[in-house]
Amino acid sequence: MLRKNKAVNPLNQARWARFKSHKRGFFSLWLFSILFVLSLFAEFIANDKPLLIHYEQQWYTPIFHQYTETQFGGEFETEADYTDPYVIELIEEKGSIIWPVIRFSYDTINYNITGAVPSAPDSVNWLGTDDKGRDVLARIIYGFRISVLFGFVLTIVSSVIGVVVGASQGYYGGWFDLFGQRFIEVWSGMPTLFLLIILSSFVEPNFWWLLGIMVLFSWMSLVGIVRAEFLRCRNFDYVRAAQAMGVNDSRIMLRHMLPNAMVASLTMMPFILSGSVTTLTSLDFLGFGLPAGSPSLGELLAQGKANLQAPWLGLSAFAVLSVMLTLLVFIGEAVRDAFDPHQQGL
Repeated sequence: MLRKNKAVNPLNQARWARFKSHKRGFFSLWLFSILFVLSLFAEFIANDKPLLIHYEQQWYTPIFHQYTETQFGGEFETEADYTDPYVIELIEEKGSIIWPVIRFSYDTINYNITGAVPSAPDSVNWLGTDDKGRDVLARIIYGFRISVLFGFVLTIVSSVIGVVVGASQGYYGGWFDLFGQRFIEVWSGMPTLFLLIILSSFVEPNFWWLLGIMVLFSWMSLVGIVRAEFLRCRNFDYVRAAQAMGVNDSRIMLRHMLPNAMVASLTMMPFILSGSVTTLTSLDFLGFGLPAGSPSLGELLAQGKANLQAPWLGLSAFAVLSVMLTLLVFIGEAVRDAFDPHQQGL
């Protein structure tokens, strides 16, 4: 009961009310949440495999399981190719197929295109195809999911490290703080992009490899804010009283000082998230990001740059990135106003 009261104390209620009163930020949160949740189910929205197959009084789920062509009356023991008209005809002779809304995955090549690729938007490929004949809308849906998940993980991991380092520097101060600040000055001056280019020459980049490299250089974003807050709080009477009572340092930092620093940290996190998404997009655009063939908004932008005769490529990626980053900025503004202690009612 005590925890419940703490979670809904008047201060948090006032912050939530102020956040909801920020109409632009509140609407952006809802819209971004809907888009993100939909992207988590990308396999059910855009896929070259059927959602369900009803064949000879039995149900099949190709999204979750692999089925051979012989199970549907075919000749090969390999996995059924559901883009093959022959396989579709075999299934529909004795059953039915329920398809996703978009019948292409991010790596599905449309071999039925009559003209040259990239092909213009039509009734089959709603946003056209890229220069390899892959559906642009499917790649955008999967690319949006990867970008947001990468941004979330990078933001959370780098924020945790930044808060721990900043809190330790601010609490202990002295030589620990001095050497910490000198290290951050040197480390922040490292050319991240050049290091990525060098490392990518002998290591094939992937999601986790990029995440690890970016964490090494992005954890400093919250150090200054948290450090300043801990430097301010460590001389407060309640902190000194806790120290005099023999409370250990970790408990003092976690329970008595960290809540003050978290206000500033939470207001910065939506902006850190947007910066993380931009970083991944930039790396993909330059060719030093995710492996070739991965659904990527940056790679789609690069294709738009290389194929000026196909404006739908660059415009589609630009529109998605603009909407995504705009929503994140609006959410960040609403969070900042909600936690602003100078706002009336807080």
